[in-house]
Amino acid sequence: MVSFTLSLIALILGYFIYGKFVENVFGPNKKRKTPGIRKFDGVDYLVLPSWKVFMIQFLNIAGTGPIFGAIMGMWFGVSSYLWIVFGCIFAGATHDYLSGMISTRKGGISLPDMVGQYLGPNFRKVMLVFSLLLLVLVGAVFVLSPATLLANMMPKDSGLDNLLIWIIVIFAYYIIATMMPVDKIIGKIYPLFAFALIFMALALMVTLFIKWPTLPELWDGLGNLGTEKLGIKDSEPIFPALFITIACGAISGFHATQSPLMARCIREEKLGRPVFYGSMITEGIVALIWATISSWFFYDSGWHELCPDAFLAQNEKTLTQFFTAPQVVMTVCEGWLGVAGGILAVLGVVAAPITSGDTALRSARLIIADTFNINQRSIIKRLMVCAPLFILCIALLVWQMGNPDSFNTIWKYFGWANQTLSVFTLWTITVYLALKKKLYIIMLIPAIFMTFVCTTFLLISKTTLGLPTSIGYTISITVTLICIIYFFWWHHRKFRLTYAYGKAE
Repeated sequence: MVSFTLSLIALILGYFIYGKFVENVFGPNKKRKTPGIRKFDGVDYLVLPSWKVFMIQFLNIAGTGPIFGAIMGMWFGVSSYLWIVFGCIFAGATHDYLSGMISTRKGGISLPDMVGQYLGPNFRKVMLVFSLLLLVLVGAVFVLSPATLLANMMPKDSGLDNLLIWIIVIFAYYIIATMMPVDKIIGKIYPLFAFALIFMALALMVTLFIKWPTLPELWDGLGNLGTEKLGIKDSEPIFPALFITIACGAISGFHATQSPLMARCIREEKLGRPVFYGSMITEGIVALIWATISSWFFYDSGWHELCPDAFLAQNEKTLTQFFTAPQVVMTVCEGWLGVAGGILAVLGVVAAPITSGDTALRSARLIIADTFNINQRSIIKRLMVCAPLFILCIALLVWQMGNPDSFNTIWKYFGWANQTLSVFTLWTITVYLALKKKLYIIMLIPAIFMTFVCTTFLLISKTTLGLPTSIGYTISITVTLICIIYFFWWHHRKFRLTYAYGKAE
């Protein structure tokens, strides 16, 4: 618990100290009109109250990511604390803040357009396809998983235990939420769900401090505890698997697709730090709490306290095979917080993924609309953009229902795709800062690190190419060095020509 306490303090200080430093690097202008004022359309571009923008942004980026990812990531041990703290402060929150503020400064542009402006049209095309596929994938995955959970919660033979009914209900909600103005549904229900998630995290944090369990600490070693203590066979190497498993709560490329939604709704640029940087720090705290609970649940006697009969028929299953992340959430919340905890747990494992799914599809609609310059004031034009997205989602849903293991098949690639998206965004922000003659190194270092992480995971992970580690690391180092050399070559050439011809960028 000492490591948890120090990590919690570090995250809070990170917001006030490093967050303020990053804000000064960007230089928000209080007098500059934001997109919600300049481009008001009453649908996507409009100004919302600051507290509501924060709550929506937090729920947009959070979902189940900082809960499930932290639970699974803690299998790698207490090194998860370091990744959550340093990843969140120096990479994730900075990534979210600067991508959100660049979008705000550029009129609320979506991620592919942002990438295209600073990395070139070819990267824009790649990002357009990549981000749309990722967003539709999120929308489809987050229909079936909450629908299955809801059907399983209902009384047998009640009619409400029918999976198809819940799929139809959730997808109908997706259609309405994606099409309607942001203040009509998202602006009304998201703050409530966000408050519930924050309240759940704080209640669990208080319980942790009251119980003060004996847990592995940072000074006990940073090895892969999944292999050393839990006996997980064929465990992935801690590098790079930890940095892919814990995405939300440290850094997530998905966030850069969501930040433009709120960039179109903030009242002034000075609100960017609490909205973008602050919501990511909040997500990091949620991830830290669940990582600690996971540590107690897996490495101490937590599971035995909450479910003493669970292992009477365990056979040869390990602890992590016996409990899935949703089961940990339900068991801990109901055991520690009673009936209220059970309700909050339902919000965590059901409502959160649904809200991630609908904003994913909304982001996809806006990306397509921006790409083809389709005005979104008319509901007919919104429907015209959304129809192909809905059809593709339905096709994926049908495929998932016909393939029992489809969720795992899709999800094992989502983590890598999500972090790869962050790589593109980090390099985009680095180039932006370099062109503006600002301190670009604050993004260059995370960009280099995440390039190495994603390339290595693609090459050596058992779920991807599965190359020998020596070959994988060699190729990854080579790719990363090429990126570094190309950036500095570009930077030198760009500013040498600028000075030669006397033109300012």
